[in-house]
Amino acid sequence: MPEPAVFSRILIKLSGEALMGSLEYGIDGEKVAAIAQQLKRVHDRGVEVAVVLGAGNIYRGLAGAAAGMDRATGDYMGMLAIVLNALTLQDALEKLDVNTRVQSAITVSEVAEPYIRRRAMRHLEKGRIVIFAAGTGNPFFTSDTAAALRALEVHAEAILMAKNGVEGVYTSDPRKDPAAEFLPEITHMDALQRGLKVMDSTALSLCMDNDLPLYVFNMDDDSNIDRIVSGERVGTLVKT
Repeated sequence: MPEPAVFSRILIKLSGEALMGSLEYGIDGEKVAAIAQQLKRVHDRGVEVAVVLGAGNIYRGLAGAAAGMDRATGDYMGMLAIVLNALTLQDALEKLDVNTRVQSAITVSEVAEPYIRRRAMRHLEKGRIVIFAAGTGNPFFTSDTAAALRALEVHAEAILMAKNGVEGVYTSDPRKDPAAEFLPEITHMDALQRGLKVMDSTALSLCMDNDLPLYVFNMDDDSNIDRIVSGERVGTLVKT
């Protein structure tokens, strides 16, 4: 039996690349199914789970078309790409009999609910996984900022930041710098001052100002989310 959960409500931030698997861009169905299994395991323990996705897996394929484009237009394209990822993950979760709702920050009423904070909290209370799509609904704000904002709005106790191929936060990029040092714990302020790529500065400032802890971990190990929810120290803890 797993250890009792130390959180009652969490928000998990997944990059678009997490859905990509070994592909150059796009969505790997097997990878999405594996992520859905991880989320189901945590959900089945009684933890209320919200998810924010990025769009790097789709937007990477659009990079050529977006070159030279107005920044706001490009950001709206990214929001629509997040909706595609959200619907994909919703479908994978529902195949596992997990009740799931997608709430979009931009209006796509045929495929997703509009984002309404109180409705989102009610879904979580009823044991549904809620996927927040389309970022904040505004250009110039990243999906990291959307994760911080939504986590604070729904009173999540922590953000779990999934990374691909790295164990947590390092002093520099470990894939480029063999001397990069792993940091098991760091403050939000230190991360900002040292320019560490935990999440963008707006999102990190929001978390710091509201004492919201971040757990940065490697998504490649499918036991990590379970271990963090059990109270184990996994990856890097970023706290005030």
